[in-house]
Amino acid sequence: MTQLFNGLSSHMRCGDYNYGEAGAFIFCSCSRVIPGQSLGHASRCRFFSMTTAEIIAVGSELLLGGRVDTNSLFLSESLAEYGIEVRFKSVVGDDVEDIGAAVMNAARGVQLVLITGGLGPTVDDVTREAVARVTGKPLRLRPRALDSITARLQSAGRSVTANQRRQAFLPAGATLLHNTAGVAPGFAIQWKRCWVFCLPGVSHEVRRMWTESLLPVLRQDGLLSPAIETRTIHTFGLLEGEINDRIAGIIPAAGSFRLGLLASPLGVSVSLTRSQTIERRQTGKGRAVKSGPSLDNLMDDVIAELGPHVFSIDGQTMEEVVGRHLRDRGFTLAVAESCTGGLITHRLTRVAGSSAYVDRGVVCYDNRAKIELLGVSESLLKKYGAVSAQVAKAMAQGIRTRSKVDVGLSVTGIAGPGGGTTHKPVGLIYVGLATSEGTSTQVFRFHGERDAITLRASQAALDVLRHWLQVSFGEG
Repeated sequence: MTQLFNGLSSHMRCGDYNYGEAGAFIFCSCSRVIPGQSLGHASRCRFFSMTTAEIIAVGSELLLGGRVDTNSLFLSESLAEYGIEVRFKSVVGDDVEDIGAAVMNAARGVQLVLITGGLGPTVDDVTREAVARVTGKPLRLRPRALDSITARLQSAGRSVTANQRRQAFLPAGATLLHNTAGVAPGFAIQWKRCWVFCLPGVSHEVRRMWTESLLPVLRQDGLLSPAIETRTIHTFGLLEGEINDRIAGIIPAAGSFRLGLLASPLGVSVSLTRSQTIERRQTGKGRAVKSGPSLDNLMDDVIAELGPHVFSIDGQTMEEVVGRHLRDRGFTLAVAESCTGGLITHRLTRVAGSSAYVDRGVVCYDNRAKIELLGVSESLLKKYGAVSAQVAKAMAQGIRTRSKVDVGLSVTGIAGPGGGTTHKPVGLIYVGLATSEGTSTQVFRFHGERDAITLRASQAALDVLRHWLQVSFGEG
């Protein structure tokens, strides 16, 4: 980063750079960097071209586990669409001091602070109080907010209680953000050269308010930029390190591209992002120019290197990709599952229109079920065991024959945590595929907890089917 900025300094008046109070690296082309106000100064500078943001999720329940902060994911994606880069995310409990400290720290480093949660009527909803205290703006009753709350409750046949009336008290000078999807209004306030937006914690309310309330304020204040260009490539069958080694020579060592690798039981997602902040170069006439390969060209090179391990580049899930291939070819499918317990069939049938290609799914957990429902021979089970290539093959053949479908898919394995042996450890999975061309099996060895193993097994089985569909029809 320092090297990049030093390279730009010859076109600038001073090229000063500084570590501000928050420890954030601030660079500016102007004659000085103002201590304690470096972000506000930088936000006015023509070289600080991208708006930055921090998202703070409020709620003690988010710290205790069992709940996922989906609001931050939605806001990150939405902000990126308008060229706003999320630099930090944090989760804070329902404590006035902690929320205030988080807001104060965030305001030092970014231009937008988005807070979700803590605007409800109960005693632990203290975001309003925290923001009022840290900004020095006392809470004041906002008649328009109270009218909105009253109308919303009356439409549901309810009256305003003293606790619900609390939601109409906002920091003095704050902009009211109407909530047409719920009761609690949001608000926005400018403080220390940044905007602080406060939204309820209910997901569908956040989504509605983003469109109806936040965007107009951001647009009016000139904080929106061209979208951050991002491409995501979804893969299965390679580890993070293997992907990194394969594409290390493709991604420019210095330039405007950012590479991200995210591993999960469903595979590894490769994200490529073009950062306009780094990409802009100042010419003698003050024009910003682009250099180097385009993002799409770079994505094509990565896909070519990763080959058949890439199953999606447009956000489609594995079950959607498999479903599209089955539907396009007019094939029908039946699934026989043991260790996945119906997960494969569940994933397939979640896709709209799946009735066109999914015939049935059978859970054959016990050996007796494999014998009665699929026709697997008892002698085969005794000789090789339920977790074996031979039984996976018989299961795939049996479900295809008895269902009279084009494709039979099977999976059997040991999901754990118990049941494993030295020769057949936990995580051993066999997948069978029966088609008009014959029957094949593949073996996988996964690690992790039971849920992760079953999810990986379902993804592996679908990937086996995907490979066959693509290769058999000249796409692999």
